[in-house]
Amino acid sequence: MSAELIVLLIVIVTALAFDFTNGFHDTANAMATSIATGALSPRVAVAMSGALNLVGAFLSVEVAKTVSSGLLKIDHVHGMALLQIVFAGLVGGILWNLITWLFGIPSSSTHALFGGLIGAAMAALGVSGVIWSGNEKTGLINKVIVPALLAPVVAAIVAGIGTYIVYRLTKSSDEAKARKTFRIGQIGSAALVSLAHGTNDAQKTMGVIFMALVAYGSANNSQDIPLWVKICCALAIALGTYLGGWRIIRTLGKGLVEIDAPQGFAAETSSAAIILTSAQFGLPLSTTHAATGSILGTGLGKPGAEVRWSVLGRMAVAWVITLPLAAVVGAICWGITDLVPGLGGVVIDAVILVAASAYIYFRSRKNKVDTSNVNEEWEGGLTPPSDVAAADKATTAV
Repeated sequence: MSAELIVLLIVIVTALAFDFTNGFHDTANAMATSIATGALSPRVAVAMSGALNLVGAFLSVEVAKTVSSGLLKIDHVHGMALLQIVFAGLVGGILWNLITWLFGIPSSSTHALFGGLIGAAMAALGVSGVIWSGNEKTGLINKVIVPALLAPVVAAIVAGIGTYIVYRLTKSSDEAKARKTFRIGQIGSAALVSLAHGTNDAQKTMGVIFMALVAYGSANNSQDIPLWVKICCALAIALGTYLGGWRIIRTLGKGLVEIDAPQGFAAETSSAAIILTSAQFGLPLSTTHAATGSILGTGLGKPGAEVRWSVLGRMAVAWVITLPLAAVVGAICWGITDLVPGLGGVVIDAVILVAASAYIYFRSRKNKVDTSNVNEEWEGGLTPPSDVAAADKATTAV
């Protein structure tokens, strides 16, 4: 077995690992509000979300095409060199996902992945390695930056208007009956968000694996993405979703706004509409940005609702620094492969990734968030009350 083939296999496994982290990191986008309002029990919610993520992954490949050929200028990079860029980018994305999950920060898995890839590409090829502004089908600015700026704003406006209308229409209705009706409606709206999430996010990993196959020479950009790639990516994100990112579910469900069933229904409907629309246009949108904007909008649209602006501020800081910090990690990881050429550098990066991931996991076990405490009253911070001081210190340092 050649060194290049071994690296390809490592890249595929690492890409699926990123897809897995994407699943549990972003479960909150679909299910946080339904869990917070009691529309669905935590375990039922993540099981349903995982199944629909699996289905959604097969609905479109437009986002995958954008990832594989619309962001990096790699036409003249092949073989081991391109595999090293892809691998280094994946390491950057995974580590940022795990760090933000540890502190319960709903940052963007999309931007973590793109940041890692961009940092590795720039370290390897220079600034020209990135397609900054292309046509309607390519370019970092067109496909990533602009949607990132617009998504939370548009989602907040849509959800805010929807929430205001809902409360106006049900003003004279029996409150308990209305809440029960909207909880039932939330099951459908949460399901739609999960379907949309699978359609958008699983494709990003499909695009990365396809890029690696092109680098190895077993595929070319004119071909369709192989069925086995679609199936593997769909299963990985579904499994991650089923495990449930309880730390981030808690932040979105309880930390930003105290959500009632009508607000949850409005937030989920708004998120689903925006995510599905972006997927059809091949925009690798951050579902986290859309979901967070929608939840914020419900707080603004409900008369008398409280929005915790300090929590939103921390989220916004994480959003801003996600892409550049993931890019730094991607660049460093590529630098290691450059210092230790061939298989050796990739192995070193893989060992660093496994060691860092293990540390983060065992650190999270000290203050668990699971089905037993995900709906506890919010007392501050971005993790459970027992770890507020540690979270405050860490997020301030970031």
